[in-house]
Amino acid sequence: MPDATTTNAAVAAHKPPPLIVSRTAFQQLFDQSWNWLLRHYLQIGIAVAVATVLVLAMLGLRTLATRLCARQDKWLTHWPRTLGRVTSKTSIVFMVLFAAKLVDGYADPPVMVAQTINVLFTIASAIQVAIWVRELVMSLVEHRAGGGNHAGLSSAVGIIRMLVTTVLFAITAVAILDNLGVNVTGVIAGLGIGGIAIGLAAKGIFDDLFSALSIIFDRPFSQGDSITWDKTSGTVEAIGLKTTRVRAVTGEEVVISNTNLLNKELHNMARLNRRRIVTTLGLAYYTPPEVCERVPQMVKKVVEDVPKCKLVRCGLSEFGASSLDFQLQYDVQSSLYDEVFNARHEVSVRILQAFNDAGIDFAWPTQTTIEAGPDGKPVRPSAGVNKAAARSNLADPAPMPVGPEEAPE
Repeated sequence: MPDATTTNAAVAAHKPPPLIVSRTAFQQLFDQSWNWLLRHYLQIGIAVAVATVLVLAMLGLRTLATRLCARQDKWLTHWPRTLGRVTSKTSIVFMVLFAAKLVDGYADPPVMVAQTINVLFTIASAIQVAIWVRELVMSLVEHRAGGGNHAGLSSAVGIIRMLVTTVLFAITAVAILDNLGVNVTGVIAGLGIGGIAIGLAAKGIFDDLFSALSIIFDRPFSQGDSITWDKTSGTVEAIGLKTTRVRAVTGEEVVISNTNLLNKELHNMARLNRRRIVTTLGLAYYTPPEVCERVPQMVKKVVEDVPKCKLVRCGLSEFGASSLDFQLQYDVQSSLYDEVFNARHEVSVRILQAFNDAGIDFAWPTQTTIEAGPDGKPVRPSAGVNKAAARSNLADPAPMPVGPEEAPE
């Protein structure tokens, strides 16, 4: 079994030595580099030429990607633009170090020079990968949010960019330190504890923030849409990172937390391609059955004569307390509430005119009082006479005697 000293020595041997630890090491690096230049100038010249060609090729590719992002051709779909955007963010420092890393073996540099190139290439590669990943994520986010008419879109994208950049570069820093031989266990633990503390302290803010992002990217509604939520109906005026402002139909501005807004059922009235109107037509009880049979056809003709209106169904649905109730359902093929309102008004007026022409009367709330004796029989059976008078549509029915002293002589 190896002892602890042997194990620590083996671990230390595998760690890369620091880049420069003292002035002597710096002088040693300079001397080795100078001797290397004097002895391998031909290989170095060839390596520099090859590296220059590689850098120029990568610069040309980056320029092509930048122009690709700037073009507005229809054949350029999302993924070519995303690839061009990611490529255009390639740093010149990374290009130079990448080319140097490829050709350093041919030039046979001294150990310290090779270690310097390796360390710089590791740092540049980690940072460059973080930048590429950030641009890829932001391209996907902006593509998903594209086309939305949200006032808070730019702010949300800015916050997402900040969060993605912070997370990626924190991971990059830890990865660089680990590759340079630094013990990052404490750093990782500190970042984890700090993240938990921040998350617990700002839970409400993050809830509303992510709810705002859900609204912006999932798009349950947009600015200017008419919505109904809980007991509030109105038009969305602004979508913020914490609240959404709705102008209620009664005129006041209602400020709703984004979290609460998504926790309840929400109706978006702006995305209707049609609106269904349901109304009840109450006819008088003395309307003859044959007339009731004709009512659905009469109503159908009236509804379908109005533009953008289509009858769904109409029929006798209930015997009400004082009326024969016909339920009318029809669709208005429009999402604009003003058009729907005007169409409903026109249908109602035409139904009223058609019923007046056909002599069909609408009912009004009525109540018949019958006086009965101890045996339960009516004292004055006037209800039957009134019913007969109503059936004959008499405008002035004959007065009913109400007592011996009021009877005519």
